[in-house]
Amino acid sequence: MTVHLIKLCVGCDSVRDLEDWIKEKLRAKRRAGEKAEHIHRTRMVPKRVAELIDGGSLYWVIRGEIMCRQRVRAIRPFVDKDGIGRCGIVLDPKLVLVEPRPHRAFQGWRYFAPGDAPRDLGKIARGAATMPETLRRELRDLGLM
Repeated sequence: MTVHLIKLCVGCDSVRDLEDWIKEKLRAKRRAGEKAEHIHRTRMVPKRVAELIDGGSLYWVIRGEIMCRQRVRAIRPFVDKDGIGRCGIVLDPKLVLVEPRPHRAFQGWRYFAPGDAPRDLGKIARGAATMPETLRRELRDLGLM
C-alpha cells in the first residue's frame, strides 16, 4: 500500500521559489559533473520505504498550505562526515500542483495517508494549474476552489 510524506518547505514563499531552487541545485550538480538528481536530505530515515517508493510522493507545505508534491523515487540512508546517520530522499524534480489545503506547522516530516492527500490540481479544475499562485490562494479562501 502506498504512503506519502508531508513536510514544511522552509525558506520558500511560493511554488515558484521551490521550482527555482530545484533548477539551481540541478544546474550546480551538472556543472560539478555529478548526477543531476534532486535529493532532499533529512535526519530521520523513513521505516516504510517500500510503501514510499511504491507510488508515494512528498507533499510540500508552503506558507501554511499544502501546495504541491514530488514523486519519491528512492530512499538512500547515509552517514554524514560527522558520523551521523541521515537520509537522502530522491525526488522527481517535477512539481505537481495540488488542491491548496491549509496545514499547521510541524517539525520534520510525517507520513501522509493517500486518503488524506489533496487531489492534483489539474484533475479538479481545468486551467487552475496555469493560474498565478496568489489567485489560486484567493479562490481557495473564498471557497471557490
